[in-house]
Amino acid sequence: MTLRKLSVVSFAVLSVVAVIALTGKAMIPLVHADDDKFNFSVHASVFDPSHTKLVSAEWEDGAGCPTGATEVKFNSVSPFNLLPPSSFTDPACPTGDSSDHSNQGLILVKTGETLNNAAAGADIFGVKGITLTEVGYDIRIGSHCGAGAPRFNITTTTGKFYFLACNSPAPTTTSPGLGWKRLRWGTGTAGSVSAFLDGVTLEAITDPIKTMEIIFDEAQDTDPIGLAVLDNIDINGLLRGHGNDPDGRDRDHRDKEDHRDKD
Repeated sequence: MTLRKLSVVSFAVLSVVAVIALTGKAMIPLVHADDDKFNFSVHASVFDPSHTKLVSAEWEDGAGCPTGATEVKFNSVSPFNLLPPSSFTDPACPTGDSSDHSNQGLILVKTGETLNNAAAGADIFGVKGITLTEVGYDIRIGSHCGAGAPRFNITTTTGKFYFLACNSPAPTTTSPGLGWKRLRWGTGTAGSVSAFLDGVTLEAITDPIKTMEIIFDEAQDTDPIGLAVLDNIDINGLLRGHGNDPDGRDRDHRDKEDHRDKD
């Protein structure tokens, strides 16, 4: 099941049935197929077969959750001069992706109605064969965070399909900050990440992973904001906070062929 092959109508149905909760989080050593080789990347992508031009996905410079960012502030009192550079970290993201040098954020937009057969999202590469211990992301406050989006679609090597949305099931831990929230599912141990099997039955994900992707398909009739800004995509404690295009931004406003992890 992929961003390009699932219809948004089926997404909407799954969104209605998946509204249950859990609680907690931790940073524990990674558990995956090969500790020396595990790495992953997150590529912005859209599903828009009818070319409605109402969805967009892009990694954008300056849109991410700041960790050790540099600010040059004005003095708050006369003569209101510029002060020396200082460091700023949003309390929600005390850790980040050290390879992100432009404070990128993943901007996902769906304009119009949820039943439009289109979605924004991101393909996740490099996860085949791992065992999930923790997943999550940082989300900008004010973003849409619903029972259906943004969500992880997760397929295992045994053919099981899971649905893990922003508030369904509820995150194990939520860490609020100034402008962001850090959401994490799982406690860092195998079997601690639970999601909805086929969008219906909540159960632990214990089988090895085949594919993962992020989907944003709830539009302005669900929430007028119609967008979410994510950062620090977390899989098993490893954070990814940037795109992979040559210009470093990684954008996709078009429908593409599926090119994620293959058999």
